[in-house]
Order: sequence, then C-alpha cells, then structure tokens
Amino acid sequence: MTQISLSQPRLTLGPVLFNWRPEQMRDFYFRIADEADVDTVCVGEVVCSKREPFFAPHLPEVIARLAAAGKEVVLSSLALIMSERELGHARDLAGTEGWLVEANDISVASLLTPRSFAVGPLVNVYNEGTLAYLESLGAIRTCLPAELPAEVIATLVKSAKGEIEVQAFGRLPLAISARCYHARSRNLAKDGCQYVCAEDPDGMAVDTLDDEPFLAVNGTQTMSYHYLSLLNEMDSLHRAGVRRFRLWPQAVDMVAVAALFRQALAGSVESEAAADRLVELCPRAEFANGYIHGREGHLYLESDA
Repeated sequence: MTQISLSQPRLTLGPVLFNWRPEQMRDFYFRIADEADVDTVCVGEVVCSKREPFFAPHLPEVIARLAAAGKEVVLSSLALIMSERELGHARDLAGTEGWLVEANDISVASLLTPRSFAVGPLVNVYNEGTLAYLESLGAIRTCLPAELPAEVIATLVKSAKGEIEVQAFGRLPLAISARCYHARSRNLAKDGCQYVCAEDPDGMAVDTLDDEPFLAVNGTQTMSYHYLSLLNEMDSLHRAGVRRFRLWPQAVDMVAVAALFRQALAGSVESEAAADRLVELCPRAEFANGYIHGREGHLYLESDA
C-alpha cells in the first residue's frame, strides 16, 4: 500500500449535530463560508430524520454559498436508518452527483459503491481489515472513531490508501439509539417529542448518581460531556501522517475556534496560550484528550508525552 505523503494539514468542520433553529443554522453556515479558515464543511442531518425537513429548504443556498467561498462541501448521511422513508433518503443521497457523500451508517456505504465516498466517525473503523474493506468499496477518506489512541491511528495511517481524519474539537458523538432519551427526560414519547432537543443547543448534560457530569444527550445520540481538544496533539498526529482534523460545531464562536486550531497547526501560537484562548472561547466547557493517550476519555493530560 502507498503511504500518504506528509502535506499541509486540512481542517474539516463536521455537520451540526444539534437541533438548532433552521435560520440559525443557515446563518451559521453562511458565516462559516464567509469567515472560517476551514477547508471542508460537512452538511446534512446525522442524528434524527425528523429534524431534516426543517433545514432542507435552506440546504441548496448553504451549499452554494460554501462552494462559492472555495470550501469543499461534503454531504453527511444519517447515522441510523430504521424506516423505508429514511432508506429512501439515503438512496437519494447516494444518487446525488457532484458532491462527496459521507456515510455514517454501513448501509449507506453499500449504497454508494462503487463511487468514491467518505466514511464518518460513527462507522466503527478500529483496525486495518475494516479500513481496507471500506476502501475496497470506494472510501477515499475515513474519519476515525474518537476512542483510538495515537499508536493505533498511526498504524491505520500506514495501511490507508486514502486520507485519515481525526476528531480534534467538540463534544464527541459516541453512540446512536433507536430511542430518544431527550424526549423521555421530558416524559414524552419519541413520536411526540415536540422537538425538545432544541432546548439544549449544545446537548443535555447527564449526571451520575453522585451528581457528577458524565455524558451528554442530543436527541437519540449519546455524546461526551467533555469537549475534546487536541490542540497539543495535532502536530505529532500530523507527523504520523494524519492529513485532516475535524472540528465539531458547538454553540460558540466556531470561526474563532477554527482560527485557533489553524494557528496551532501552523505552530504560530504557544500551547499554553492556545489552551487559554480555547477556554475563553468555550467558557462553559470542560476539556478532555484521554483517548489519544490511551487513557480514559474524560481525562485531560497537559503534555503530549
């Protein structure tokens, strides 16, 4: 296999995972198009198909604005397909011409074959065999799950034919469920959820029995409570061959966050100053980077040692 050459790292903005108001999301993407120093922007509903119709009318103008600004646009699929309607949407997405599609469910990957596609982080790619299989189907880019330590990432980079992307910022998508805990927390059924997930634009924190924040819930999705930050680890990952780093949209100034991560990639900001600036930009967040060090995911380790 051909190892990816070390080149200028790229930043990807992942799809908005939360249930933001359609006009808010439209304006968010417009600002990303006009101001954010990112190379690729993923758009599309990943978590809940019930949300999709609200933003759909804005999607063409969002894609056009991003493309006109020189961003690569990627169309992201649902992470869990359970109905004929959702399957039909996946087929429509697979038939879309002119744009790279990101499969967040293995069934979408099979629909996309033999065209080139990207693999999202909700598809479990933990070893070389899985990566090779997906690449044989047509995958040219794979965003890895968050749980992998740096040593495993380096191994996958060496075996990859396509690009490897690593999540570097934001609450991590950990699992997707057929049930909606967000609705249940309000004593509502999933089919009558009243879209209560919109009340928590960064997800709803979940505490342990000891009242310690543990996870976050976003509709049918389980996320990390902590925000991932790999500001200090991106350089070593890039030297190991990682070409892309993903930032997850949060209800903060993502233009400023992207600028900070770009500065960190360029080595133009000291690590301590970068960490302090990220705290300023995300004042309510607690940060973690344990997975990349082979430790518990909720930990934050100060150095890249």
